[in-house]
Amino acid sequence: MSYQEKKVIVSIISGILIFTLYTLYAINNAEEGSITSANDFSFWGSFILVLLPVSIVAKIIIHIVFVISNKIATNEDEPSIEDEFDKMVELKADRISLYVFSIGFILAMIPLVTDFPTYFTFLLLICFGFLSDLMGRIAQLYFYRKGV
Repeated sequence: MSYQEKKVIVSIISGILIFTLYTLYAINNAEEGSITSANDFSFWGSFILVLLPVSIVAKIIIHIVFVISNKIATNEDEPSIEDEFDKMVELKADRISLYVFSIGFILAMIPLVTDFPTYFTFLLLICFGFLSDLMGRIAQLYFYRKGV
């Protein structure tokens, strides 16, 4: 298994863990009714504003731990340059990720023009944001294994 494949697998697992653990933490600490309230957007705003930096910091720490543990286990350095294949894989995976998020964004507008509660908009944006990252990473893994 190549270094890039290992890095993508670690990123997939860490992304799922970070999102799941933070979501459980936020829901358990939410005030009663603030999640489904049609007029209280403070829960959803704080959920997104806290999720972003928590996710970024956790992913940086996990990446550092991965690089160190991979170096100890395999005595293999992180590749210092990206070749054309790495760039093509990243571009194709980013395109898939963008498609997934765009579909989610369009679907998130539906509750705003219908009689659905508006918190569905936030739920859809958060879920499709997570899914777009996950699908992009899975696409990277697929392209690294099968080729572009």
